[in-house]
Amino acid sequence: MRRTYIFFLLILILEVTAKAQSLTLESPDKNLKVKLLIGGEISYELAYKNKSYITPSKISMSLSNGVILGNQAKLTGAKRTSVNRQLRPLNGISDLVKEKYNELKLQFKGGYSLTLRAYDEGFAYRYGTTFKDSIRVMSETSEFCFNANYPAYFHPALSESEYRLQKISEQLQPNYSSLPVLVKASGLSILIHESDVLDFPCLAIRSDYKRQNTLTGVHSYFPRKTEVGGYSNFGLIVKETEPYLAKTAGSRFFPWRLLAVAENDRDILKNQLVYMLASENKLEDISWIKPGKVAWDWWNTMNLTGVPFKAGINTATYKYFIDFASANHLEYVNLDEGWSDQFDLLKVNKDVDMNELTRYAKEKGVGLILWCVWRTLDRQMMEALDQFQKWGISGVKVDFMDRDDQILVRFHERLLKEAARRKLLVNFHGAYHPNGMSRTYPNQINAEGVKGLEWNKFDSLGTNPVHDVTIPYIRMFAGSMDYTPGAMQNYNRKDWRLIPDRPVSQGTRCHQLAMYIVYYAPLQMLADSPTAYEKEPEYLKFLSSVPTVWNETVPLSGEAGKYVAVARRKDDTWYLGAMTNWDRRELPLLLDFLEPDKKFIAEIFSDGANAERSGNDIKHDFMEVKKGDRLDISMAGGGGWAAIIRPANPDRKL
Repeated sequence: MRRTYIFFLLILILEVTAKAQSLTLESPDKNLKVKLLIGGEISYELAYKNKSYITPSKISMSLSNGVILGNQAKLTGAKRTSVNRQLRPLNGISDLVKEKYNELKLQFKGGYSLTLRAYDEGFAYRYGTTFKDSIRVMSETSEFCFNANYPAYFHPALSESEYRLQKISEQLQPNYSSLPVLVKASGLSILIHESDVLDFPCLAIRSDYKRQNTLTGVHSYFPRKTEVGGYSNFGLIVKETEPYLAKTAGSRFFPWRLLAVAENDRDILKNQLVYMLASENKLEDISWIKPGKVAWDWWNTMNLTGVPFKAGINTATYKYFIDFASANHLEYVNLDEGWSDQFDLLKVNKDVDMNELTRYAKEKGVGLILWCVWRTLDRQMMEALDQFQKWGISGVKVDFMDRDDQILVRFHERLLKEAARRKLLVNFHGAYHPNGMSRTYPNQINAEGVKGLEWNKFDSLGTNPVHDVTIPYIRMFAGSMDYTPGAMQNYNRKDWRLIPDRPVSQGTRCHQLAMYIVYYAPLQMLADSPTAYEKEPEYLKFLSSVPTVWNETVPLSGEAGKYVAVARRKDDTWYLGAMTNWDRRELPLLLDFLEPDKKFIAEIFSDGANAERSGNDIKHDFMEVKKGDRLDISMAGGGGWAAIIRPANPDRKL
């Protein structure tokens, strides 16, 4: 009898303990539910509208002192908080972000915490530590165990590649994807990414070798030995690594690991979870940070025509670019590779009079942005940035990092701090995908991390419309995207060729035009030659007028890899952009977002009747519209569509 009593008492204790170590967190709309399991390990589950999508997935972090965050965890405290507030980004897809979430912060014996947040838009978690001395992080376990073998979009390179659609458990080579990763679950799109990555390597994922339907996190280890290499010796290639990921402060929060959710792909276009989770602005003065458009010299190989001088890397050519920018209200000109010695930023090209150029640009009201090799700028950072400040330069375009270890993440932050002290913008190229740094340091005005238009200049496959309508749902979710659109010679799939010194795009002219609305980029390039634009004034007028940051964004329709349509507002004017893959497409666009009881004039650019044969063919129309109207648009294969909708002026004739 006594043994039976003890047996049942033990069962009761175990049941109570198990219950106490199972905690739940719901999103404000109660659609998303997270269950945290605390025992020998910490794991989480995720369900949406009562359907399980993530089965128990382990999360832990191992330190060099033998401590494993999340192992044999002993809970010492729990605090629940609900937040409902408004954020106002400096430059974004909207000027108001409504942040609403439920938070659960858990304290554990041993000096660490785990914070979980459930938003209507997704779920995020991160560890924090409160150790006195610095620590070494040996490894981190981040599992994403799905309930089925769903299709997933892998990005099998750090910075720039096509997206590869595969099943979660397909171990294609390379078995690697940088983030974000889009998983097309049954009835739900789920994006895996991270935010607030400071002084820590970036997260990537792979298909798990042992566990079905599972993606696991991987990191770059801390470099021990590097040597010069890569394209034109612009990079530092890691040859040996330390046995740890990071050496960092003992008291800190680690990056957020996040899962964003969307029932319809189009809703990804307005999901700002990465921004919301990032650290707040650390710069005291941000009044000087100005978005805008950029005349770019490199992609078009300075192919100026009808000018009285020999175009090239010289003062006369750059002055022409400055004149073009000034005449068309473009805020900046980018001086790309060649203005200086690539390995000595203080050694200016003998054919470039930098003092005269900076004087001339200032006179014309145009800012200059200088391209730099990252390892050169890293070595010369203080003296180079000081010189740029003396010249009156507006920003730097930093290239060829091609790594995401702790050293490179530190370089990003250090450069942003030093650049801000000198009122310099920073545009990262050859870089890992954005993960919230632009909120923390708003002078990060843009980032590449995308296979963009430049690949039509040196890659036999180039970039195509299928890729172009995939990246808004994956790469652009991470943050602003320097795709560098604007090609003036546009070809169909059959006729396109790689022409390095006179590059052309795949798809139609309207496909390129729509990118200026669909692709979010506070610093947006005009990639082609000024004289090419000047020959088509209606097209140039559109490019001159389209904003680069927005007051409001309304996704209209779309599906990753197939098509995209979005409306964005600036002041009282709406800009609509739509793009399709290689399929012809008819698409209804409802104008429900317009202000009621008002008339508007829509200026419309659409694919011409012969756009599939000659991609440059474009049609330009005007029509009256009002709230509730439906526009039935037609796009050629590889095509696009764009419109500017302004309040009607009674004195204006169509």
